Amino acid sequence: MSFVDPLTLRLSLHAQLNNGKMRLDAEQTLDAALNVEVVDAAALKPWSQIAPLPLGPLITPGPHNPASTFPCDPKLNAKIVLWVGDISLLNVDAVVNSTNESMTERNPVSDRIYSQAGQELLDEIQNEIKECKTGDVQVTSGHNLPARFIIHTVGPKYNVKYQTAAENSLHSCYRNVLQKACELGVATLAIPAINSVKRNYPPDQGAHIALRTIRRFLDKYSPSFERIVLAVENSDVGIYELLLPLYFPRTEQEELHAARQLPNCVGGSDGEPLLPDRQIRIIDNPHHLHADDEGLSTQLESLGVGEHAFSQMQGDLDQQRLLGDLPTYNSQYTSETLMREMQNNISYERLLRRARTEDLSEISGIGCLYQSGVDRFGRPVIVFVGKWFKFNEINLEKALLYLIYLLDPLVKGDYVISYFHTLTSSNNYPSFNWLKEVYNILPYKYKKNLKAFYIVHPTFWTKMMTWWFTTFMAPAIKQKVFSLPGVEYLYSAMTPDQLEIPAFITEYDMTINGIRYVNASESG
Repeated sequence: MSFVDPLTLRLSLHAQLNNGKMRLDAEQTLDAALNVEVVDAAALKPWSQIAPLPLGPLITPGPHNPASTFPCDPKLNAKIVLWVGDISLLNVDAVVNSTNESMTERNPVSDRIYSQAGQELLDEIQNEIKECKTGDVQVTSGHNLPARFIIHTVGPKYNVKYQTAAENSLHSCYRNVLQKACELGVATLAIPAINSVKRNYPPDQGAHIALRTIRRFLDKYSPSFERIVLAVENSDVGIYELLLPLYFPRTEQEELHAARQLPNCVGGSDGEPLLPDRQIRIIDNPHHLHADDEGLSTQLESLGVGEHAFSQMQGDLDQQRLLGDLPTYNSQYTSETLMREMQNNISYERLLRRARTEDLSEISGIGCLYQSGVDRFGRPVIVFVGKWFKFNEINLEKALLYLIYLLDPLVKGDYVISYFHTLTSSNNYPSFNWLKEVYNILPYKYKKNLKAFYIVHPTFWTKMMTWWFTTFMAPAIKQKVFSLPGVEYLYSAMTPDQLEIPAFITEYDMTINGIRYVNASESG
């Protein structure tokens, strides 16, 4: 039989329908032409039966390893299925359709659902439903689908200026879909990626919201569902394979690794986005606060900052407290602390302007600091080659400017650093005073969005320096630092093709780790 486009064939057949008999004949003709095979959700392998990926160095449970907010739960893992295929062929109680507010959007998932469901679905939408607001849901019959119901929802358009609004709307989509499924008595549910690249929503950020919302809902209402099928497209399956272990870890080791890889904010009790700067603060004596405000106002005027952006930086300070860089409200918090942080930020802005205008070729030409691809979560990987950093020979001021020039556009989102201590000498070791100066001048986004700092080929010196620095100067990043004995251990976090490093590092690594390096490169 020659190939016939399903949508074209269905529309042609329905155009000829005048009575029930012709409709039945047309459907039978269509099914024969397409050779449709319904997929039973119960036959799909659940997440609990999918073997975890290699995790690299073994993490030992203990006080120095943070606990995950999403503990391993075999019963929940048995309810989750990650599947790539045609959602319209799934034998489930309900499938989800991501559409627009007029419910006329054309996308691959919607096209397959409308094509398989038939003209009756279009008629029901046009005559009874008509529209659906962003974040809300509407329910129709499944008609010719194997599913009994179709839950329609409208995902948000993404704009970085209104990121919070988009995150809230996307969370509402998933939450309302799950709630409606419970109301309908749905035991098996298929959900595609509701966030859409067509609406500029970053796929990885959308997957985080989807998975944490589903996990939080199952934590409370797991008896309501037998199976939730994440019916994703080929373009999204890699993202879900990497992020699912964070929210649905299958082993204790996977849970420990997940705790280190989760975003700083994993939402509230329902997975909803949280805004720390909008939370109510309770103080012991309001008069003390007013007194500080009066003194602060005078100091701001004397500095001449007026309506400058730094006079509105309270949200940044809140985030820094969460990182441990500033005292909490339980300790004495004075206007002098605020002024010091404001001055640091003013200094950083001044350095950033210089970094964008001055000639830094003498530093960039050394090649000791550069971006090298992305890790398995799509985060930029910054490589620092210690041997090429001649601390006693280079212009340290320009080195700082180049660091800011390279990292400032990258640290607006999550990122990781791979520091190679390979074959370094005392000439490559920066002083503690310089490290402290650099750390203090960099704003909180550098520390907040740093997800991992890998030290490859560490020595006794690096271990002592790391302990001292993260204990007394930078406790905010202590749990993000990992010492790795070989390059192959990086491949659980990033693929070999995304890691570009000098030849002397790989040659040295092979001399001390032998065949393990070769095997890791080939398997990655």
